[in-house]
Amino acid sequence: MLRHLAIATAIALGSIVIAAPAFAQDASSAQASNAATPEAVVQDIVNNLNTQIADHKAELQNNKQKLVGVINQIFLPHFDTDWASILVLGMHAREATPEQRARFAKAFYSSLTSRYAEGLLSYSKGSVKVLPFQGELNDKYTVVKTQVETDDKKQIAVNYVFHKTADGQWKAYDVIIEGISYITNYRNQVDAQIKKEGLDKLIQDLESGGDKVLQQMDKDNKGNGAK
Repeated sequence: MLRHLAIATAIALGSIVIAAPAFAQDASSAQASNAATPEAVVQDIVNNLNTQIADHKAELQNNKQKLVGVINQIFLPHFDTDWASILVLGMHAREATPEQRARFAKAFYSSLTSRYAEGLLSYSKGSVKVLPFQGELNDKYTVVKTQVETDDKKQIAVNYVFHKTADGQWKAYDVIIEGISYITNYRNQVDAQIKKEGLDKLIQDLESGGDKVLQQMDKDNKGNGAK
């Protein structure tokens, strides 16, 4: 089950892992995001995964830099990375300076990208089904549900949480996989690290150690009894 969850995580990580504010957003993509409903945004992501990842695995297999660039192009226009960063920092966001928040966002999301990018090479066309949207759009919290089918035909629920930004765009800020919010999951881990060593030390560790730091955080989290 953990292997299946890891594959689904890799496919869905864009809402909280793929980008930092340092990356540029192309104007045409921003306009497309502005015009789209949350369901249409997720369908656009899935379509791009089909054409840019599934159709180019051999090319991307040994070129991680290009893989990360493709992932940023697919996901970044559709996610509110600033808001996600604040949510991951939790109560520590209020204490952090603007410079600390910016450095944390860049280091944290770059580390997550490095850790999970290659997992997207397991993606196959048709693996993700966007479920019909039900209910009314809520500007602060709207969920688009998808099903991810693994290679052994198991179904995993992967839900994208959206809100409408001040400029009228629908953007995701969290991904919930089998009931686990990755904002909440990493907020707990980040909180523990900040209480242990401080925000500046965590930022420095992420900037220098990247995905290895996150792996250790995950191990520490499991060691403390987290599921």
